[in-house]
Amino acid sequence: MRYYLAIDIGASSGRHILGWLDGGKMYTEEIYRFSNAPEMQNGRLKWDIERLFQEILQGLKKASELGKIPESVGVDTWGVDYVLLDEKNTPIDGAYCYRDNRTEKTIPQVHKQIPYERLYEKTGIGFNSFNTVYQLYDDKQTGRIEKAKSFLMLPDYFHYRLTGVKRQEYTNATTTGMVNSQTHEWDGEILETLGYKKELFGALSQPSTEVGEFTDAIAAIVGYKAKVVLPATHDTASAVLSAPLEGQTPYISSGTWSLLGVEQSYAHTDEQARKSWYSNEGSIDFTFRFQKNIMGLWMIQQVRRELGDQYSFVELAQMARENPVADEIDVNDQRFLAPKSMIEEIHSAVGRKLTVGETAYVIYNNLARDYDLSLQALEEMTGEKYETLHIIGGGSKNALLNELTKEKTGKRIVTGPAEGTAIGNLLMQMLGAGICSSVTEGRKIIKKSFDINEV
Repeated sequence: MRYYLAIDIGASSGRHILGWLDGGKMYTEEIYRFSNAPEMQNGRLKWDIERLFQEILQGLKKASELGKIPESVGVDTWGVDYVLLDEKNTPIDGAYCYRDNRTEKTIPQVHKQIPYERLYEKTGIGFNSFNTVYQLYDDKQTGRIEKAKSFLMLPDYFHYRLTGVKRQEYTNATTTGMVNSQTHEWDGEILETLGYKKELFGALSQPSTEVGEFTDAIAAIVGYKAKVVLPATHDTASAVLSAPLEGQTPYISSGTWSLLGVEQSYAHTDEQARKSWYSNEGSIDFTFRFQKNIMGLWMIQQVRRELGDQYSFVELAQMARENPVADEIDVNDQRFLAPKSMIEEIHSAVGRKLTVGETAYVIYNNLARDYDLSLQALEEMTGEKYETLHIIGGGSKNALLNELTKEKTGKRIVTGPAEGTAIGNLLMQMLGAGICSSVTEGRKIIKKSFDINEV
């Protein structure tokens, strides 16, 4: 059997998932899982990248212990965050988390040199306070970037640690807000104007490209040699590739973030798209995911954490179902990005104290309300009237949220696969290995391999 291994690292957990084809169907097996969370280091919110790499190695060793050695592996993570390496290839001051507030001062400074309207016109990337283009300006001011010899997005960094090869992947690079949507390369004007060293930004590689083979040192640790093949290293890009979409069907990749959008062959960089907070993130073959970032299940994840994890997500959804309330909030308000207390922030936003069930219902109901508003804007911009909305990712298992989404949007709701990101990761590795000929073929395989349901 020919095995492939997806290492899918999210903001709250990571997993190693083996995949293989047999009889025209794809099969998967989760072999390792670990927790993840940003942590405060000297007053700054950062990722423990060394611990994450050790978890990557532990999962790779697990494959050897099971006697299921993969031909190739690939890592995907969230976007925007990165590592700067010095002349000895040592990370400079770790890796900042996108929820750190260091860009509060740099955003106006960047926009003073390149107005946001110009950035959007060039890159098609919607404004987020954590976009890499704003993070790097803090590095410039602190002198961190001057010490740097290499810039690698997080998956690129982990691939480098495995192979010794530095390769910058396209889909994740587009999340930086520094890749030109017409040339599909780093935008020289942005780099030059902001004073970012151009030598840090090299050629961009497409998903399914081979990076290299495990170094001898890594092979000695995990017990075998394998190739590293690029998935779409941005987790949402991988998730959308796994969705068996029919034609121009919009999707929601539902997880810590909810990404609502539709695949397009070109970037929408007009004023309407910009004012609607839509972004154009890269996909394979230089296509785009024209989508909007919505706060997503981050809010309920934080509520659960504050309650000491005493309720499961299933229990919280059931409590919400039993306690419907009409309170409206803007789930995309910056106040919910990284509050000291998510529960207190929600109660403050509605102007009263809520029970746990009511708090959960406010989150789910207003997520569905935002999905509807965002979908209406998408239809207006594309000139299409969509009948179906396809929900993928872990959030696709939330029956209440799916029902509220159907009620609010009036669309036919199709869900699955739940492990979309890992499946999309595996698909690109299989494409690189030549055992799958195209995304279209892969989606057909996925449709008959995994639970795809209608609400």
